[in-house]
Amino acid sequence: MRDYFEQARPTITFEIFPPKGSGDLASIFATVDALASLAPDLISVTYGAGGTSRENTVEIASQIQNSYAIPALAHLTCAGNSKDQIDPVLRTLSDNGVKNILALRGDLAEGERLKDFSYAADLIRYIKSRYDFRIFAACYPEKHIEAYSMDEDIRCLKEKTDCGVDVLISQLFFDNELFFRFRDQARAAGIETPIIAGIMPITSASQISRMVSMCGATVPEKVQKIIRAFGHNSMAMKEAGIAYATAQIVDLLSTGVDGIHLYTMNQPDIAKRISENIRGILYSLRIKRG
Repeated sequence: MRDYFEQARPTITFEIFPPKGSGDLASIFATVDALASLAPDLISVTYGAGGTSRENTVEIASQIQNSYAIPALAHLTCAGNSKDQIDPVLRTLSDNGVKNILALRGDLAEGERLKDFSYAADLIRYIKSRYDFRIFAACYPEKHIEAYSMDEDIRCLKEKTDCGVDVLISQLFFDNELFFRFRDQARAAGIETPIIAGIMPITSASQISRMVSMCGATVPEKVQKIIRAFGHNSMAMKEAGIAYATAQIVDLLSTGVDGIHLYTMNQPDIAKRISENIRGILYSLRIKRG
């Protein structure tokens, strides 16, 4: 399954997350409405980690695929799931025309444990042996927070891609040089899978602190300077975050990156501003490559 990911590079994709629990989905579909107007190549929907309603992922992804005619990417995790729990989710997604799965190990919520799948590679093998999905997987420009070293993480990534991964999406990063170094290491290790760069616009100082604690991303001095200068003013911080993300993306596109995955944090106005900033560049590159 190559279609638009072969034809439309560099791709632009967005990520959203469902509301917690069984909350009203009206707000998330308002977000999807706004993002759909930007004509992304795909919208991904996270998979209710930490006890949130995972059924919402299936419903939202199915609506994106069918009501909006935009390819949907449904996240699916090993954490807390057995084969008997995974199969109905996969069948429902398949029945609803969703063709893309992001297979993750995921974080265990309190009281959860790993069941039939210990690693993302286990889940990827299982899906590939029984279903016809395009498989996306995560990669980590600064290594997975639990990995002993970058070399170990690259070896694990190679094992994962050898299971049948079609596309890789990177964890967020704020220093492009770290992404370029990782990409070179991955290619040198024989990983030929397309690698999409994950970008999260900085919108607040607290957001940065929270995300860094979760994924271990390095905060370069130029980002720290932005936070020191504008962190006290939400409007200024938002503008600076949009400018920084735009500069990151322009630099990435200039090096031939396979695509940009924008972690929108359900803020379509920010996604719109960034999309408008790079529209001409993206169009030019697609014409050049096409």
